[in-house]
Amino acid sequence: MTTARVVHVLQATDSEYLGLVEDHLEGRGIGFQYLRPHHTGGWLPPTARTVDALFLLGGGPLGTRPPHRVSWLERALSLVRDCLDRERPVVGFGLGAQLLAVAAGGSVAAGPLVLEVDTVRRVRADALGGLAPATWPHVVYMRDRPLPPPSAEVLAVDSAERPALFRLGTRGFGFCGHPGVKTAMVEDLVMEFEEAPDDVATDLQRVRAVQAAVEDALVPLMAGLVRATGLARAES
Repeated sequence: MTTARVVHVLQATDSEYLGLVEDHLEGRGIGFQYLRPHHTGGWLPPTARTVDALFLLGGGPLGTRPPHRVSWLERALSLVRDCLDRERPVVGFGLGAQLLAVAAGGSVAAGPLVLEVDTVRRVRADALGGLAPATWPHVVYMRDRPLPPPSAEVLAVDSAERPALFRLGTRGFGFCGHPGVKTAMVEDLVMEFEEAPDDVATDLQRVRAVQAAVEDALVPLMAGLVRATGLARAES
């Protein structure tokens, strides 16, 4: 099997990481390396020349709009654009999906910080190479919402008919939620920041209730994502 050498993973905060996705990458022999601009003065690779693939994580109450905008926003957008131009795989979760949408010419709709547990509905049968489930649990801890550009293909929507999974170009995918979320990850995000959604304790109970379903849905989602991005390809 041929694999990407390493997936670079951009963290906005220490509390959010790949979560359950780590096991699926490791199981396929795909390495990953975290980039932490909040610890390195905003440093990010200036180009995608040394980036085989890029995952963009969420940031809880952090965002792309002032006054909550991350300080390294422009560097991140430049890197994402270069990845898209070079047809490198780019996958965004939450805030990462906002970065992906903006980098591709879309925008972000203002909204409050929310912790939502919803069900996603696939709207294209060929989503993720046909491997995306018809429905799957959707956990979103984010402020604002990505608005993909007209060139994007919406692959799944939430219960309010908003884009929940979209595709940009050949290898760009944005998830409004974190498909590999762990309850402990969300708890850490809540504790890390002073700001939290109203009635967050009830919301966390809902996250716990769908944890097993999240794990089950991630199996076909990751199989499809790895295939669709070309992260791993069977040798001919």
